[in-house]
Amino acid sequence: MRVMGLGFRAAADLASLQDAMRLALEGAGGTKIDALVTEAAKSREIVFQELAGLMGIPGLGITQTDLQQMITPTQSQRIQDRFGTGSLAEAAALAAAGPNARLVAPRVVSGDGKATAAIAQNLEENQI
Repeated sequence: MRVMGLGFRAAADLASLQDAMRLALEGAGGTKIDALVTEAAKSREIVFQELAGLMGIPGLGITQTDLQQMITPTQSQRIQDRFGTGSLAEAAALAAAGPNARLVAPRVVSGDGKATAAIAQNLEENQI
């Protein structure tokens, strides 16, 4: 399973999220995504649900407790202070993909700087 984690500012619009999503997909070779994930409160934002609906995939929320357990390659002090992890997009993707997940596309930032995206995949699904 491949999931895309998203982080976004309150001012982000659908174009912001789509731009971050496009950049992450390019970084992962245009892979198929099974779900969008973000922090639980953010998952209720209209813009997040709108993107999930347009893609025809679930839009899921991850608790802050689960996010705080994720070690991310990207480190932002602002995000650390707010969510307890270095990158909301990376932590959400890793947490949702499962215990054997790895990032296949590290965090990217939309052109307007209002959204981030990262993609994680569960490694066990590729084993025979």
